[in-house]
Amino acid sequence: MDDGSDDNTQDICKDFPDIIYIYQNNQGVSAARNTGIQHATHEWIAFLDSDDTWKEEKLSIQKKFHRNNPACLVSYTDEVWIKNNQEIKIPKKFHKIGKNAFLENIEYCNIAPSSVMMHQVVFDKVGMFDTSLEICEDYDLWLRIALQYDFTLINQKLIHKYAGHQDQLSFTYWGMDRWRVKALEKHSNTQYQEEVLKTLIKKYTLLKKGAMKYDKIASINEYEQKLHTIKGLLETITSRE
Repeated sequence: MDDGSDDNTQDICKDFPDIIYIYQNNQGVSAARNTGIQHATHEWIAFLDSDDTWKEEKLSIQKKFHRNNPACLVSYTDEVWIKNNQEIKIPKKFHKIGKNAFLENIEYCNIAPSSVMMHQVVFDKVGMFDTSLEICEDYDLWLRIALQYDFTLINQKLIHKYAGHQDQLSFTYWGMDRWRVKALEKHSNTQYQEEVLKTLIKKYTLLKKGAMKYDKIASINEYEQKLHTIKGLLETITSRE
């Protein structure tokens, strides 16, 4: 899937003539992934971001896992982080646990898109990537999926993630929590309501501090109002317990 690149991506067809090459004018990562999903000709979908690589055995291991566990429709793997051609230590907050995918990802996105394999039926039920989110679109989708499906960890390091280059989205966008809260707000009335509200309070408090630092009056007022509403809702919920 080529989302309007200018690096001769189409030349990949010379080395891999069986590949289906699709080009579209640049519309962002969500639209690109959605187009790829819509053009997929098989039941199982796997992603590979431009700054990641799969280990050679990655797909075969996941394929075998799903064949042996037919009730599981979504899996992800552990990963290796590479910077300046050296493996680096992964921060503790990004260590995989593999128990409750929703709660494990509520603070940070802990599932790399390139590690995921899932059945097409999952998209039919929960929808695809949200194109209104400039970033954190994967975080949003994983939370939606985790509410309805077991998101199973295959505890093997089967992908390489390369860090440090300036065209990564994490370098391009500031205040990523501005998009994370938009995703979290979708789940403020689910079985994890209390956990979601507590996380929103924490994130909106930090966003308000950032807005105050740069005198963003409109944002300060917005976050104050959201904090007031969320705190009131949380108080109501906890008073019932």
